[in-house]
Formats: sequence, C-alpha cells, structure tokens
Amino acid sequence: MAVASAENAVRTGRFTRTFIYLFLLLFALFYLMPLLVMILNSLKPLAEIRGGNMLALPKQWTIEPWLSAWSTAQVGVEPTGLKPFFWNSIKMVVPAVVLSTVMGALNGYVLTKWRFRGDTILFGLMLFACFIPFQIVLIPMARVLGLLGLAGSTPGLVLVHLVYGVGFTTLYFRNYYAAFPTELVRAAQIDGAGFFRIFWRILLPSSGPIVVVSVIWQFTNIWNDFLFGASFADLDSMPMTVALNNLVSSSTGVKEYNVHFAGAILAALPTLLVYIVAGRYFVRGLMAGSVKG
Repeated sequence: MAVASAENAVRTGRFTRTFIYLFLLLFALFYLMPLLVMILNSLKPLAEIRGGNMLALPKQWTIEPWLSAWSTAQVGVEPTGLKPFFWNSIKMVVPAVVLSTVMGALNGYVLTKWRFRGDTILFGLMLFACFIPFQIVLIPMARVLGLLGLAGSTPGLVLVHLVYGVGFTTLYFRNYYAAFPTELVRAAQIDGAGFFRIFWRILLPSSGPIVVVSVIWQFTNIWNDFLFGASFADLDSMPMTVALNNLVSSSTGVKEYNVHFAGAILAALPTLLVYIVAGRYFVRGLMAGSVKG
C-alpha cells in the first residue's frame, strides 16, 4: 500500500508539473506572438505583407528591410535610417546610467551609515520625486536646460535622466544597505578609514546584486524614453525612440511595414538583450534588496 501510494504521488506530481509547463508555454506563446509577427514580416518583401496572411513564413526571405531601417531609408533627400540615432542613444544612456548608479550608491551609503538630522525627510522627498509625472516638469526642465546652455544636446538629456533616475537608485541602495552591519563601518572608522575608503573597500564589493538592478532599471527606462527625447533633443542628439517614430510617421505613399517592423525590433533589441543576459540577476538583486530592507 505504501509503495502504491508513493507511485500515485509521483504520477500526480508529474501530471501537475506537466500541466503547469504546458500552461506556461501557452502563455509564453501568447505573449511572444507579436514579436514573432514582427520578425516574420520584417523578413518579407512588402508585396507579401500587402497580400495578407501576416502569420505565414516568408516566401522570399530578405534582410533589405533591416538594412533600410538601419541606414538607407530615404524620405525625399534626408536619410532616416536609425544608425546615427542608435549611437545618440548610446551616448545618452551610458553616462546617465553610470552617474545615476554611482550617485544612488553614495546616497544610500550616506542615508544608512552616516545619519544626520533631517535624513529621513530628505529621503522622503527623493522618494516622492520618483512619482512626479514627467509632463509636470517639461516646462521647468526646458527653462533650466536653457539657462545651463544644455538645451537640444546629449549632455542635457543625460542631466534630465540623471535627475529623474537618482531617486530610484537611491531607494534601491538605501534599502540594500539598511541591513548591512553598521559595526563594520564603525570599526573601519576607528581604524582610520575615511568616507570614500569605507565605501570603496567595504560596501561596494558587496553591492553587486543591487548594482545590476540599478543598471538594468535605468538602462531600460532611459533607452525606452520618448517624451524627454522628443521635448529636449534636436536632430544631432535625437535618441532612437524618437527617430523610430519619425521613421514610421514620415512615410509617404505606400507604408513600408516591413521596414517599420525591422526598425521597431532594432530599437527594442538592446533592452531585450540586457534582460536575456542579466534578467536572472535582476530578479535576484530585487529579492536581495527586499529581504535586506
């Protein structure tokens, strides 16, 4: 009887796991269907797309839409390829992510290990800033960028995203450092270590999980931003999301849907790759921060 019960339990467990996997596979296919449609139609000539059946495999495989979306699409005499705007996004995202992560780490360090009068109020204000809608600050931010001489430039966009991102990164690092043993910091102070030496030698080496969370969060938000790019960038500093919108909306006559699909995938590819490569570390970092906080 005991053996039979064990065998029934094993069968039940296998059936349950199989059902769960099939259920998850169904949902995965459902959510991946739009991406599949985009990929298939980005590899078709325009005539096949206009003929209907967008879910069918391409009869004639071609990468010409990708080449057009990247560097050779034309509207009149002005090139509208995404290549130069891709590099604009890189020049905006990298410094904004690095600076906001470093500042968030330092803020979290100060707010947990170097307490001062009013630190709770300061943290509350920074946390409140995370929930201010973007639209509210457009006019004041445009005024500030004009006074600083950064309007319509990549450094101006870096400043905008740094200001908006530092509240989130401070929240992450502050929660992560809250449970870090304060005794280690005090012992280092007694041994003569200063502010930055304690941060560099003690806290930062243990901050890998939350650094990954901060980098992925900031990279995703900044890369996918459209509003600030459309509001504060000129042609020479325009990020990829704005250029993609212009590529789609500037088409005259026949809509080149295959080129538009290819351009959308190119614009989403960096964030997709980041989550594929480091997604598991992102989840681990969030869980570590939640447990420590």
